[in-house]
Amino acid sequence: MDIKKGIIWTGSLRIVTRGLTIFKTIILARLLTPFQFGIFGIASLVLGLLEMITETGVNVVLIQEKDKIDKYLNTGWVVSIVRGIMISLFIIIFTPLITSFFSSPYSKNILYLISIIPFIRGFVNPAIINYQKDLKFDNEFKFRSIVIAFEVFATVVFGIILRNENAFVWGLIVSAVVEVILSFTLIKLKPKFEFNIERLKFIISGGRWVTGAKIFDYLFSHGDDIVVGKLLGTYSLGIYQQAYRISSLPIIEVSETFQKVTFPTYSKMIDDNKEGLQKTYSKTLIATLFLIVPIGLILFIFPTQVVLLLLGSNWLTAVPVLKVLAIFGVIKTIANSAFPLLLAKKRQDVVMLLTFVGILGLAISIFPLISLYGLVGAGISTIIGSLVMIPLAFYWIRKMTND
Repeated sequence: MDIKKGIIWTGSLRIVTRGLTIFKTIILARLLTPFQFGIFGIASLVLGLLEMITETGVNVVLIQEKDKIDKYLNTGWVVSIVRGIMISLFIIIFTPLITSFFSSPYSKNILYLISIIPFIRGFVNPAIINYQKDLKFDNEFKFRSIVIAFEVFATVVFGIILRNENAFVWGLIVSAVVEVILSFTLIKLKPKFEFNIERLKFIISGGRWVTGAKIFDYLFSHGDDIVVGKLLGTYSLGIYQQAYRISSLPIIEVSETFQKVTFPTYSKMIDDNKEGLQKTYSKTLIATLFLIVPIGLILFIFPTQVVLLLLGSNWLTAVPVLKVLAIFGVIKTIANSAFPLLLAKKRQDVVMLLTFVGILGLAISIFPLISLYGLVGAGISTIIGSLVMIPLAFYWIRKMTND
């Protein structure tokens, strides 16, 4: 499959995913309060952070690997299962500390409930990575569309029945079960419960920089959420996270579509078509900007109308920060455009370095800006974090394509 078809299929998946997610948000924003969204936000932050900390980088390593992944499959599956169990236990053990940190005793029950999800996800067949490795994005579209459809349908149904934040988690539990079942019914290559220490060492050695980069990327993407939840409370966290989702994420969805397709494409070009890397990168960046800039302008010019349409009148306090985060989405896309090429060059260490620079920009600015401007200040700090990454990112792109 060529890069254009890959972008079409991956873009279609993003459109379906985002469309269904928006539908879910429209329904639940009228059933639940910003405070209830904030409670779920705390639980999702904890789950996401633990998933990043324990990330092995196996998917990136297997895509980079020129040979077939069969010999790494069994060990990868065992590692995934153990990782899922560890994450579940960590959530259960540290729930009292988490609720104390966020001064949110109401989040206790949902944290215990969300600990079920990583346990289930650990059993997903790792052979699904072949969809990306072999550029079979049409098959991945079918697989992921079914999973997200089950999640959205289940979340809405539970939301109508329960009328509380637990609906989000039950939807995720249903989708995790569906993903495990589909990964074994739709994919011929199936793992066995076998473990090989040498293959584990290969995965860990290739993925250690990916792990670091993932942790830094998570802190950069959600460090503002953590600070908002800590300093401004659960209600403000609910407002901020929804503003983030409806402003910056549509833009980021477009950019990540291109990144997901170009990473395996660049990986195949590294040895065979080095001269085409610069040209392909430039065309991809221009095409990405052509799509995301108009989205950013619409969100910046018509924030009130967007909030009323998607969330309702109870969420109008999200309007000012929505405008700021729309700018952030465009700038972050430019900064992150370097990542697929750097990963294809197996420079995970540089990806981690770039993300660390972004975290520094965010960390230095977020506390004073929140003190001065509240939620809008948090949004401005994300812009600063992305801006400081761009010069270094372009330096490495130039270096990589000229080697």
